[in-house]
Amino acid sequence: MEQKLITVEDYEPYIGEHAVDRIYKKASKLKDIHVTHINSTYYGGGVAELLSSKTLLMNSLGIKTGWRVIQGSPDFFSITKKMHNALQGADINLTKLKMEIYEEVVFENAIRNHLHHDIVVVHDPQPLPMVKHYRKRGPWIWRCHIDLSEPNREMLKYLTPFIRAYDAVVLSLKEYRQKGFGAPQVFFLPAINPFTIKNKEFTEAEVQERLKHYDIPTDLPLIVQISRFDRWKDPEGVIKAFKIARREVKATLVLLGNVATDDPEGSEIFESLLKNREERIIILSVQDTALVNALQRRAAIVLQKSIREGFGLTVAEAMWKGTPVIGGNVGGIRHQIRNGVNGYLVNSNEEAAARIVQLLKNPKLRERMGKKAKETVKERFLMTRLVEQYLDLLNSFETNYKLKKT
Repeated sequence: MEQKLITVEDYEPYIGEHAVDRIYKKASKLKDIHVTHINSTYYGGGVAELLSSKTLLMNSLGIKTGWRVIQGSPDFFSITKKMHNALQGADINLTKLKMEIYEEVVFENAIRNHLHHDIVVVHDPQPLPMVKHYRKRGPWIWRCHIDLSEPNREMLKYLTPFIRAYDAVVLSLKEYRQKGFGAPQVFFLPAINPFTIKNKEFTEAEVQERLKHYDIPTDLPLIVQISRFDRWKDPEGVIKAFKIARREVKATLVLLGNVATDDPEGSEIFESLLKNREERIIILSVQDTALVNALQRRAAIVLQKSIREGFGLTVAEAMWKGTPVIGGNVGGIRHQIRNGVNGYLVNSNEEAAARIVQLLKNPKLRERMGKKAKETVKERFLMTRLVEQYLDLLNSFETNYKLKKT
């Protein structure tokens, strides 16, 4: 089977010839530089999803772009998950031992990874201190995907000296801006790749095959939430909202999630949810992107009832398939859903249930919102927009660093 790399030209039907030419012109100034991204997992969650597509598209533009993943013990990932939660506002007991384990594991990864790249982009708190262990030959960028609207101040104070060693910080939203970071802060909303198995067009037969494979019934409308098993995604709230809604409407709820290698809480949350399983409440933990596509296409409604959310890539994925989304009124979800236009924003289980009932009772409303949702993604949330923002950022360093051509 012949392999094909998706290029910017493939996006032309969506973004137009002028945008394609503009992106190539910006990329031409960065030919031959070597960029690498560093995060903590190859799969599970939006960061890995973004990096998988973005690094390939950057390479298609002639910019050598790599992707490294740090390794760590269960202790390390347990600590970094607590850090992640604290950055989103949770409490943390930041002991000396926790800090020692965190910094020691990052130091060991720095020894193993020989980073002689022109530009290094480090994602989220797990590999953050790596910058301290290298003599920089070019700019280092910290990309934080987390909702920093109400961070735990003790956690932020501890991490800030590491952050200040970077040349730029990329956050998803302006409301996540923080004082004291030192480096310039820029704001890039994430984006989707419409050509992946998760997002490409599926035939009705392909959709039906995936659903049948997992014994998901289609005799009633499907209500779906697809997320990592994470308390910030509020899976228990989704179940409660569904149970309220089904007093008035008949439907099947599917909660589909996965457990990322850097998230030790995920399996615990999945196990805790299993007590809610019944004939019309299906809870699955599988790695199957074709199933995600099939569910988002067949669903009458997709939920993303998060209580904290840096962006919420699954919202854009569902909207791309023309499916109305009911999302938590938080973080990046608010920048995707225009309440009452291309979906609904909710603040409680009761509000979510009321919107489920409203949409299930009104197929024309679902269709109208779904069309608006797809238009929103086409205009604002395709991968070419995100890549172009990175090209602008990398080109902006020319006055501060003389990037070595290799």
